[in-house]
Amino acid sequence: MSQKDHRLLDRALGVLTIVGMLVLVEVLVRTGVFNRALIPPPTAVAQTLAGILGSGKALAPLGETLSIFFMAYVTACTLAVGLGLLMGRFRTVHDIFEPLVEFLRPMPKPALLPPLILFLGIGDAMKLTIVGLGVFFPVLINTVQGVRGTDPVIIDVARTFGHRPHNLMFKVILPSALPIILSGMRVSLGLGLILVVIAEMLAGTGGVGYLILDMQRSFKVSQMYAWIVILAVLGYTLNAAFLFAERRVIHWSFVNVR
Repeated sequence: MSQKDHRLLDRALGVLTIVGMLVLVEVLVRTGVFNRALIPPPTAVAQTLAGILGSGKALAPLGETLSIFFMAYVTACTLAVGLGLLMGRFRTVHDIFEPLVEFLRPMPKPALLPPLILFLGIGDAMKLTIVGLGVFFPVLINTVQGVRGTDPVIIDVARTFGHRPHNLMFKVILPSALPIILSGMRVSLGLGLILVVIAEMLAGTGGVGYLILDMQRSFKVSQMYAWIVILAVLGYTLNAAFLFAERRVIHWSFVNVR
């Protein structure tokens, strides 16, 4: 069996596992093992989901959530990579920022929501800040480690060929650290999505997170689960798109992957 056939078989098994779990839940709900008022049958959720998607009601909340997410994600990743390159390359810069980074990095970011709401209110500024904080630190740490992990021999060879410090940073060190940087960005992708939903739930001003909480408070259980499914598909799609882009940006890292 070829490598491609193995991948197709693995994906088919993954899909069958999900289908099997859904069938099991359907049976348990319809036989009364699960309370239908709390866990509706998957078929009912699917009908509700089809109605939401068919009516176009998903576009506005998704657009609001994604706009906040991408603004914070791109900004935080840019700042983290820039600072990480400097911290990884220059000891003085590292010593200046390292205490502050290690003070804020381990702190659970949802714990910062109450003070952020006090200072920034419940609008977009608060959402952008909390998502940006969640995205920033994994990318920063990976960038620093990626820069420090660059082979010194490569740097010496580049200097021998006359590369100036600016070219050395962007033509040698950054490409060498890129696989690790992208790993941090992929981790931050999920963290950012989690935080934007939590922020929307607390703010109550729109987006997918607000809708999920609003459906729960209104006891519209099928609608609540339908929006959770939409959010799950969104997360899966973002991760798949990131992997697709990653394989093309650092294609050399995937040559020996089986």
